[in-house]
Amino acid sequence: LQKLIHLLQATDDPLIQEQALITLSNSAAFSVNQDIIRNLDGLSVIGGMLSDSVPKVKEKALNALNNLSMNIKNQEEIQVYITQVCRNIESAPLNSDLQLAALRLLTNMSVTGDYHHKMINSIPCFLHLLSEGTERTQIQVLKVLVNLSANPAMTKHLLRAQV
Repeated sequence: LQKLIHLLQATDDPLIQEQALITLSNSAAFSVNQDIIRNLDGLSVIGGMLSDSVPKVKEKALNALNNLSMNIKNQEEIQVYITQVCRNIESAPLNSDLQLAALRLLTNMSVTGDYHHKMINSIPCFLHLLSEGTERTQIQVLKVLVNLSANPAMTKHLLRAQV
């Protein structure tokens, strides 16, 4: 895992980055690896890939963070990327794999109310995706919206959102 994280830092080759991210994502399916990746500063390395100009690299980074977000301690570190993830959703092509990967991460990050406030500005975007997206996109958006609606503090933001 350490070598994969170092590889991500050392290369600019998008194909190598994608493969390293896929491997880290698969490794993150095991809870012991989630802690190891966090302790090796892997979350910030993977989170840094969200700024990459290659959509496939961003998508693979989002998938890795999604798997890593099943851990509360990891969520505490991943939450710093929520605003950027929301921007990726808004700027990604409609119904793209990148958009879906970002929505899946937000679904996990919105299970508890701890980070809902970071998603408030994206509610109009979520509602737009709900009306314009394909069924796959709509399902992912609904998961986020259901999680947000479970928080009474989000009620006014959800009801006042302009679509």
